[in-house]
Amino acid sequence: MQTIEPQTLSESQQKMKFKTGVLIVNLGTPDSPNTPDVRKYLREFLMDGRVIDIPAIGRWPLVNLIIAPFRSPKSAKIYKELWEDRGSPLKFYGEDVEKMLQDRLGEDYVVKLAMRYQSPSMDDALEQFKKSGFQKIIVVPFFPQYASASTGSVFEKTMKIMSGWQIIPEVKFTNTFFDHPKFIQHFADTARKYMAETNFEHFLFSYHGLPERQMTKGDCTGNTCKFGSCCDTLHSMNQYCYRAQCFATTRLMVKELGLKEGTYTTAFQSRLGSDPWIKPYTDDVIKDLAKAGTKSVLAFSPAFVSDCLETTIEVGEEYKEIFEENGGEHWQLVESLNNSPLWVDLLEDLVRKS
Repeated sequence: MQTIEPQTLSESQQKMKFKTGVLIVNLGTPDSPNTPDVRKYLREFLMDGRVIDIPAIGRWPLVNLIIAPFRSPKSAKIYKELWEDRGSPLKFYGEDVEKMLQDRLGEDYVVKLAMRYQSPSMDDALEQFKKSGFQKIIVVPFFPQYASASTGSVFEKTMKIMSGWQIIPEVKFTNTFFDHPKFIQHFADTARKYMAETNFEHFLFSYHGLPERQMTKGDCTGNTCKFGSCCDTLHSMNQYCYRAQCFATTRLMVKELGLKEGTYTTAFQSRLGSDPWIKPYTDDVIKDLAKAGTKSVLAFSPAFVSDCLETTIEVGEEYKEIFEENGGEHWQLVESLNNSPLWVDLLEDLVRKS
C-alpha cells in the first residue's frame, strides 16, 4: 500500500495561520482642507443615520441642501488653521500609532488604521484582512466613551461589511476605555505639567455633546435617563450611557489629580441645531465662570484621543476667546493622547486582552 506523506505548510503559511488583524478606527477627516473635500466629508459623516438620527427622507435634504453646502466653506477655513505639513493631526497621529502599535505587538498581529468616514477607509482595510486568512479580527474604535453615533457606528459598519463574507473569523470589539488607568494617567500627567506652572482656579472637562434624544433612545429601561443626578454613579442600567460615562471619566481624573469639590465642572460642546443637547453647555459654563471672577482655567477634552478641530480650535482657541471676552485671563488646553507611549500601552493592553 502506498504511503501518503502528510503535507507540511511552509514557514510563511504557518505564521499567517495564526495572525490576528487589528483594525484601529477613528472618526475621520477631510482629505484636504479645501472646500470640496470638506463638503464630501461632511456629507458622508452627517448622512450616517446614527449621527443625525432622523428618517433618511428628511436627513438627505437637510445634509445635502442645507448643512454641507453652507457649512463647508466655513469649516474649510477652520481646517486650514488646523492643517500641518503632515496633513490633518487626527490622521497623522493615527498613522504614528498604527506603526507604534504594530512594532509593539509584533509579527503575530497586523495593525491597520481606518477612518469611519473618508480615508483610509474601513472597506479597504477589512478587504485586506479578508484576503489574509486571519484567525481573528479585533476592532478598536478610538472613542473612550460609548455612543451610538461613534462606537456604535463603527460596529455597525464593520458588521455590514463582513456580512457579505463567506467565511467570517472570530471578531472582537472593544467597547470603551474611559476608565482605563493609562487613559486617566495620560491626562493627569499632562495636566500636572501645567499645574506646576500655574495655580489654576478651575478645571473644565469638556466632552463632545449629543442630542438628548439619543440618550433617551439608548435607555434600555425607559426611565433611568433623567439628565441629572442619574449620571452621578455608573451601574448596570446606565453603563452604556454616554453622559454617565463622561461624568465617570471626570470623577476618575478628579480623584487622580486630587481636585477639590467645587473647583471642576463637566460640560458638553459642539452642539448643532435647535434640539436640546446634553447639558451643561461648555460655552455657557465658560461665560459663567469668567463673569463670576474666575481668572484661570485648565481645560480637558477627554472624549478625543487625537487633537483635532474640536480640541485645538474649539476648546483651545474659540473657548479661550469666550473666556477672555468675559473677564478671564489664563486659559490652557491639556493635549490629547495623540502619539504618546501611554496611548500605545493602552491599546496594546486592549488588544492582548481581546
